[in-house]
Amino acid sequence: MNGLFQAEAKVRGVKLDPRTKLFAMLTVVIFVVGGFGLLPTTMWGVLALLPLFLLALSGEWKKILGYGLAFVLAEVYLLIGTKYVPSTPGVILVMCCVIITRILPGLIMGAYLFSSTTVSEFIAAMDRMHVTKKISIPLAIMFRFFPTVLEEFFSINNAMKMRDIHLRGRNAGKMVEYRLVPLIICSVNIGNELSAASLTRGLSADEKRTNICRIGFRIQDVLLLCGLLVPYIYFISKVFGGKA
Repeated sequence: MNGLFQAEAKVRGVKLDPRTKLFAMLTVVIFVVGGFGLLPTTMWGVLALLPLFLLALSGEWKKILGYGLAFVLAEVYLLIGTKYVPSTPGVILVMCCVIITRILPGLIMGAYLFSSTTVSEFIAAMDRMHVTKKISIPLAIMFRFFPTVLEEFFSINNAMKMRDIHLRGRNAGKMVEYRLVPLIICSVNIGNELSAASLTRGLSADEKRTNICRIGFRIQDVLLLCGLLVPYIYFISKVFGGKA
């Protein structure tokens, strides 16, 4: 099942190194999610729209439409909509729009990382950076965990619909219990099975692991990394320049 977090076997569009994607996600999280006001509005907007650019490189046009529409509507409301909505509903909408414009870019970057990177590529990138197995193995398990849990969620959802357990059904009161409890149990079992599978495949072995996948920095990685350094340079110059 190819979903939001599912990596496809055949990578479409421009391919980026997993380390470049990790640095891009870290930059977006730092400056868009937690650093609003530290950068000029234009630079902040470019970082917030970076997931759109990366999704375009991968040819994920449906995801671009959904993310872009949600982000643009939230920004438009924050700019002009607050003047025409009553106070109480307006405050709730403002909170929702702020969450969308600040949190959604980081979530989409994470989804892009998961959907465009295979486990083998990620493990190879972690080995290149000499990251300890205590960190790389749990992160590698997450690459399989989220798609599997999402698939189980849709299966539980279909099963509950067959039993008329939904908001408009006769058993709407049982919807949370009958969906949440199986999902929690499935999540625990999936985590245990993936952990056992990773150990069976020898991911925790002390010997150097070989990979058939090819990773490395290309011209597109260099260009993107240079662009991602601009916010850090601006922030450092602003902090130390102000003190000087």
